[in-house]
Amino acid sequence: MIKVYNTLTRKKELFKPRQGNRVKLFVCGPTVYDNSHIGHARTYISFDVIARYLKYKGYSVFYLQNITDVDDKIIKRASETGKDPLELAREFEAKYIEDMETLGVENVNLYARATEHIPEIIAQIETLIDKGFAYETESGVYFDESKFPDFGKLSNRNLEDLNVHRINPDTSKRNPGDFALWKKKDDEPNWDSPWGPGRPGWHIEDTAITEEYFGPQYDIHGGGLDLIFPHHEAEIAQMESASGKKPMVRYWMHTGFLNVKGEKMSKSLGNFITIKDLLEEYPPEVFRFFVLSTHYRSPIDFSQEILEQSQSGLKRIYKLTETIEDLLESDIPENNSHDLKHQELIQETRKNFFEAMDNDFNTPLALSSIFDFIREINRDINESNVSKSILTDVREFINEIGNILGFDFVLNKSQADVSDDLVHILTDVREKLREKKEYELSDEIRSRLKDLDIVIEDRN
Repeated sequence: MIKVYNTLTRKKELFKPRQGNRVKLFVCGPTVYDNSHIGHARTYISFDVIARYLKYKGYSVFYLQNITDVDDKIIKRASETGKDPLELAREFEAKYIEDMETLGVENVNLYARATEHIPEIIAQIETLIDKGFAYETESGVYFDESKFPDFGKLSNRNLEDLNVHRINPDTSKRNPGDFALWKKKDDEPNWDSPWGPGRPGWHIEDTAITEEYFGPQYDIHGGGLDLIFPHHEAEIAQMESASGKKPMVRYWMHTGFLNVKGEKMSKSLGNFITIKDLLEEYPPEVFRFFVLSTHYRSPIDFSQEILEQSQSGLKRIYKLTETIEDLLESDIPENNSHDLKHQELIQETRKNFFEAMDNDFNTPLALSSIFDFIREINRDINESNVSKSILTDVREFINEIGNILGFDFVLNKSQADVSDDLVHILTDVREKLREKKEYELSDEIRSRLKDLDIVIEDRN
């Protein structure tokens, strides 16, 4: 039985989809005006694993993500670069999806662009106006938050307290916190609407898209902690006001902040790291392992030192699977007297792993159980107390958890052969460089190989 922490109720709840085993999952996607950063990656890796685990447990998951491809930031960036805004958005959308594929985020069923859902957005705004929740001004159409008494229930904020601290530069608005559903704009890009040419507000994109594919109520809404207010509050207000149905979402799930060496990541601090920057230094599976080593709801601190620890942890698992492959090709016994003990160890580890995952997708605790298991198995391997039968079971178990977490832990033999060939090629090239006295490049190759635990001793 899976338990999920619900941000709305602030407690763990038994997971029960609205319709049998069918799960409708929506996660806020990026605004595509720049390369995606590692904060985005943290959220999307986390929800990829959540989707993987739900599927493993027998649920049919429809994972929907929006793409905000019309926004003031996109228009500003396009103006600075001399590009068409929609062309710019497509460019960074493609880069984002490429980053996700590289990081193993492969369970999103549909990426829905805002610009391809303008009719649905307009229809939802019309419904809100007809029901008295929205109004038109000279600058656009706004949601009247005073008409929605539950505003602030997700962030646990009181509407009256919020308005005390708000300023209202637009005097045509009824309340300082009223947010735009439609912005009247003559400049491109714009779309025709009952209120004149313009562009949609940010919040209405998500509810119009989810209503189109999921209806007014669905199972899980995910995103980063920073989106709770005002974005997710606005979504609740829009959807529940338009449909008259509560709750809009059964489970609200949020990932914690990603900081860099204890500070919030930002361009002004010079600690802004894009996914592409990261992947130039580390393999994608290392960052994925780093993300899963912390619970998705907890803050996570990024540093090179912690990433190195993740790389070392990942290598321990790969080393075990490599050792298993070698032993399975050797002449060790098919069975031995320790098999029962090892079978019990595998079952106990399985139990601990799945209990951790069932408890709000606790990946660090699940990984901890795997490392305890690896320590036990390695000790018996070193003492020659493990049979082929058990090693086959261990390999299958490691492969099983790898599929759940998004790793290919079981090294393919042909891949191993290719890796060995590449090492031989590099060492041959290095010897030729040394013969030409190009020692700097030669030392660079040795240093890089050492980072991969491949040590080369030079011959004098």
